[in-house]
Amino acid sequence: MGERRIDMKRYSWIFGALLVLTSCTGDFKDINTDLSGITDEDLQIDYNEHGIRLGVIQQGIYFNYDYGKGKNWPFQLTQNLNADMFSGYMHDGKPLNGGSHNSDYNLQDGWNSAMWGHTYSYIFPQIYQSENATREKHPGFFGVTKILKVEVMHRVTDYYGPIIYSRFADPNAEYMPDTQEAVYKEFFCELDTAVSTLTGYAESNPEAAEFSRFDILMDGEYISWIRFANSLRMRLAMRIATVDEEKARSEFLKAFNNEYGTLEAENEPVAVSTKKGYTNPLGELNLVWNETYMSAPMESIMNGYEDPRRTVFFATCQDESFKGQYRGIRQGTCFSHSNYMGLSKLKTTQSTDAVIMTAAEVWFLRAEAALRNWTDEDAGICYEKGITSSLHQYGIMQTDSYLNSDKLPIDFVDTFDAENNIKAYCKVSPKWIETADRDTKLEKIITQKWLAMFPEGCEAWAEQRRTGYPRLFPVRFNHSKDGCVDTEIMIRRLNFPGGLQTENPEQYRALVKALGGDDQVVRGSSPRWLIKISDIILYLIFLYLLFYSFILLYRMVFCKDCHPFF
Repeated sequence: MGERRIDMKRYSWIFGALLVLTSCTGDFKDINTDLSGITDEDLQIDYNEHGIRLGVIQQGIYFNYDYGKGKNWPFQLTQNLNADMFSGYMHDGKPLNGGSHNSDYNLQDGWNSAMWGHTYSYIFPQIYQSENATREKHPGFFGVTKILKVEVMHRVTDYYGPIIYSRFADPNAEYMPDTQEAVYKEFFCELDTAVSTLTGYAESNPEAAEFSRFDILMDGEYISWIRFANSLRMRLAMRIATVDEEKARSEFLKAFNNEYGTLEAENEPVAVSTKKGYTNPLGELNLVWNETYMSAPMESIMNGYEDPRRTVFFATCQDESFKGQYRGIRQGTCFSHSNYMGLSKLKTTQSTDAVIMTAAEVWFLRAEAALRNWTDEDAGICYEKGITSSLHQYGIMQTDSYLNSDKLPIDFVDTFDAENNIKAYCKVSPKWIETADRDTKLEKIITQKWLAMFPEGCEAWAEQRRTGYPRLFPVRFNHSKDGCVDTEIMIRRLNFPGGLQTENPEQYRALVKALGGDDQVVRGSSPRWLIKISDIILYLIFLYLLFYSFILLYRMVFCKDCHPFF
């Protein structure tokens, strides 16, 4: 009973917050008002004016900032109940909404609007103010702001597509959106500015360290932030490889050839540190709320590989029937019970740093670039360095057996309902095979990259959508509205916040136009006007049948000699 009261209290916060989100997503002209709670007095002390803003932005990547409504539930809404699950990483063990919600594509607008609402209410205003306050006199802070701007906002566009970006605070532009193509081009320009600014400043002021005490992602060194910017450019370049390969190659090589290089230290990831007051929200969801568990694809792949990172990522089952095993939950089974809550939870705690980017990811980016013939590097060597870097990151120093492993993923066997069982989808082993075809090599690269990025679901989901790897299990039940999500293709994006349609229809129409199609989570679904017409027809048929049933019942009771039909 005590646990139930706690849950209800927590979810009451969520419902209250959704009302806030609904109100703020439509009133976009007021969004650049600072809602972070920072006072003017706070800003007057020793670079605080600039450093505190950047602290908010850094924490805001994973929304563990107390805006007066409590911590951690914003992270659950912005990431854990969508990207973390859609990426194939984890699943909620509780029967939220009777078991039917995002898991089976019965998409919850209140959840899926959160990334948009929180970013534009709390984080982007801080970015905008930081840019204006540091552009002329504080190049170190300005350069870091630009990098953080790209880090924060590429997650938003990867969720939704078009976003408000270049015209965020332009009153004459009425907060109109940019296409995703335009946003990505702006990202590369922002990184150009950041790298150029920080390079010049660091070279002329090698001892400069004003930002150091505010840095909760890295070591406070501007050169390290240049490496992060270069690595981030590689990530974004690869993201557009299939839509604009020439631009992608050019941007990748710009980072690849930069004199300061990219992330290479396997024990120094870019991560939101918990050493300066930040707590990892995923840790509370996991250990206190008991709502994050191993997914079925993770079980299939990691158990099949006998991956040594299992012991780092997940705990063994608490259920006595599966004691000592690593078992997960399949997406889209619509369970309305709690029979899975004894399975493998994450090992993430409140004190675990929230990793944004690692050297391992960069090595896998380099492996794919070599596979595409963008560089003269050996794809296999880069691939193995990526695996080695990831294993070393977690203190696993014996790598040879894994690098030479021919083990394959295993079939998923549900611990409660055999109807959820499914054959393994992923067909590649860890071992690099030089004679394999290009697609097989790419699948190996992305599958290992997916494992190395855990538990960063935003990036993992984006890359899975881009490449189709790793091969994830389809949902068992698909309850998407009007069948808009293809079961095999799976969900491709989140809808724009529902409140925009009524509260700011002009902006909503502009976003849909910038999308280049209807606001659907998978392209190819029925046009919105047709859906509305079909709904009306079905409603009329329902009324007719209801009326007919009453007439039939009346005749059966009061007029037994009447003909049973009209």
